[in-house]
Amino acid sequence: MTNIILLGPPGAGKGTQARKLVDERNLVQLSTGDMLRDAKASGTEMGNKVADVMAKGQLVTDEIVIGLIEEKLNNSTADGFIFDGFPRTLAQADALGKLLARHGKKLDAVIEMRVDDEALVARITGRFTCGNCGEVYHDQTKPTKIDGVCDACGSTNMVRRADDNADSLRTRLMEYYKKTSPLIGYYYANGDLFSIDGLAEIGEVAGAVAAVLDQQA
Repeated sequence: MTNIILLGPPGAGKGTQARKLVDERNLVQLSTGDMLRDAKASGTEMGNKVADVMAKGQLVTDEIVIGLIEEKLNNSTADGFIFDGFPRTLAQADALGKLLARHGKKLDAVIEMRVDDEALVARITGRFTCGNCGEVYHDQTKPTKIDGVCDACGSTNMVRRADDNADSLRTRLMEYYKKTSPLIGYYYANGDLFSIDGLAEIGEVAGAVAAVLDQQA
């Protein structure tokens, strides 16, 4: 059983690495947003509670999120979990630790995907995708062979996310660091934190993640 947290700012590649771990190690990615949407549509007692809170425009409490995670722990046959977007605060980190302990489980690693902020801004602001097939491109590192035409499917429907601009990204980075810095110290003090280069090539990052997990096995 392998349970991990991936930490990293927007655009660091957490989603890409999580998908690889799901495919290669039979882990389940527990995204707070996905869990809330699933619960709302489930019709269960917990799901109805989530739907009621969201319908009133209120924030979902830590207790509810922990309850949803507990449901996943009880009902999954996977070989472990990737916690995505949770915990975000020290109180949530404590609650998650206690929940795992109640189920005889533990965190194996908290992997921080470190980035250089300016390099990350350059990476994200140059990014665009094909609106038809989803192929990802970059102005500098992966331009289309023919300007404005997708290499993969020939579509000319190129899309840039509205928030993939320097000002928006720097705001998101500041929010991330304000919320996450205490978690980095918390997990470092617990001996759970491992830092890797989040701006390396995807395969190199995957190799670094695998090395951490194999070391903990």
